[in-house]
Amino acid sequence: MRVGTGESTVVLLEAVPRRASSIWTRAYLRLLLSGDTMCALLACVCVLGVRLITGAYIPLAEYVLGFGLVIAWPIALMMGGAYRQRANGEGTEEFKAVFNGGIGLMATVAIMAYATQTAIARSFVMAILPLALSATLYYRYRMRKRLHRRRAVGDYMRQVIAVGHRESILDLVIQFRRQPYHGMQVVGACLPDNAIDVDLDGIPVLGSFGDVASVVEREQADAVAVLACPELDGAALRRLAWSLESARTDLFVAPALLDVAGPRISIRPVAGMPLLHVEHPEFDGMRQFVKTVFDRLGAGMALLVLALPLLAIAGLIRMTSPGPALFHQIRVGKGDKEFRVVKFRTMVVDAELLKGALLEANEFDGVLFKIRNDPRITRVGAFLRKYSLDELPQLLNVLRGEMSLVGPRPPLPEEVAAYGIDVRRRLVVKPGMTGLWQVSGRSDLTWEESVRLDLRYVENWSLILDLQILWKTWSVVTRGEGAY
Repeated sequence: MRVGTGESTVVLLEAVPRRASSIWTRAYLRLLLSGDTMCALLACVCVLGVRLITGAYIPLAEYVLGFGLVIAWPIALMMGGAYRQRANGEGTEEFKAVFNGGIGLMATVAIMAYATQTAIARSFVMAILPLALSATLYYRYRMRKRLHRRRAVGDYMRQVIAVGHRESILDLVIQFRRQPYHGMQVVGACLPDNAIDVDLDGIPVLGSFGDVASVVEREQADAVAVLACPELDGAALRRLAWSLESARTDLFVAPALLDVAGPRISIRPVAGMPLLHVEHPEFDGMRQFVKTVFDRLGAGMALLVLALPLLAIAGLIRMTSPGPALFHQIRVGKGDKEFRVVKFRTMVVDAELLKGALLEANEFDGVLFKIRNDPRITRVGAFLRKYSLDELPQLLNVLRGEMSLVGPRPPLPEEVAAYGIDVRRRLVVKPGMTGLWQVSGRSDLTWEESVRLDLRYVENWSLILDLQILWKTWSVVTRGEGAY
């Protein structure tokens, strides 16, 4: 609200309505700040308490330094970016910011002690700060899970206005609905002038491309997501960013290369223009060697640990249904090379012969064949499929170098024969026991969604991504969701 005329105009900031998202964001940040401080305090009390119990003498200066580190802890995390709004609930970015802040404070204390020749007990650098870092990471993990649970029921969401064409907006809406833990909810859309009366699966069309700023102000939206479209060029995006500046509304722009992200993309100024540089993915060299070693070591260790459970499952299959315990099937791997995949048998022996009579009951679009209540599956097989135990023998394929722990789903030859040019891209890497498709819905995904996830993995694979997928696979498999 403005008071006054001419050049003497006063802006009353308190009259501006505050978005609901900013209210919960500030409350959430206060929880993080207080929790991080308590983690540092707990670490200090534990270390000092242990030293007191063991009879060590602690001078007053060390008490003062210890509690000084407690105060410095949240400041260091803030400098590392741990309290940025965009990091809330985003595990990798949030944990990285906490880790950077904690390591930075450790390095600062050590360097200052060395530079000033100050005698500091090793327990401060070697115990209090690492303990505070571990406690803070665990606290952030629990808070992140709590935030995801609230977002799953529609709380703590950021209201987004989507700008683009109908197909791209519908895809964005589907992804946000499938993964609500990101905290993004499309509440309205702005389409081209000639398409403002189309249906968007319940999302209201609030205007055209020229109405974005007024729509954001009217709806009190938190962010604008601009999807790739030729009408919004650089000049139009620049004007849109200017119009959203005063309200501090976030602007997200989706590039044309939607499945390419992370370290492969960088912006480089060339001749005064910011150009998006996209590096080619690496499918060989040292990174591939490290992945191969990791896969084979991981598979070998898993086979040793799971030897007795695997024998028990094999015995259970033989006792409950006639036929062998293992099932062998030809699949297509990297570079169109065929191999024999090994799985626990979950169906009756003549399951392949019965498949022809069930084709009309296929519930999966595309080239895959899936039936939610497949009559060929045995009782034990249904349990094994629910928790993906039937895929454990594939560790042998990983050990032989035919598969990877993480990668696209291994397809059948008849599926590959029906692939288009884009889908064949998934064959440039080894298939995996798990992948993005496994942690994003499993059999509940459509064919297009599963292909998109496989291609995203191919374009952005890394050992860190593999570790993240393996971590998420555990929680997905134990819940038994989306498997049939």
